[in-house]
Amino acid sequence: MRLIRIVRMTFREEEIDNFLHLFSRNKTKIRSFPGCEHLELHRDLDHPNVMATYSHWTGPEALENYRQSALFKGVWKETKALFADRPAAFSHVVVREEDKD
Repeated sequence: MRLIRIVRMTFREEEIDNFLHLFSRNKTKIRSFPGCEHLELHRDLDHPNVMATYSHWTGPEALENYRQSALFKGVWKETKALFADRPAAFSHVVVREEDKD
């Protein structure tokens, strides 16, 4: 079962560049973590200080293993220090994947 994880984060405007640097430094490590199949960073069109990570995991266990890892704990600690508001996280499972015509 593939799991989709979306984490929406609001940053203090003066911390956006710090977060982008943090993400850039760690994206390859996260993408290489066992069970991570995909990772993207998105920016809200109307609110440039709002970003979201969009990731695919092989399942809930893989995501939980990542969340318990030293990698996640270190990255999350640095990320939280940059927030202007509480993050929102959502986990989804693929119910049906449509083919493109």
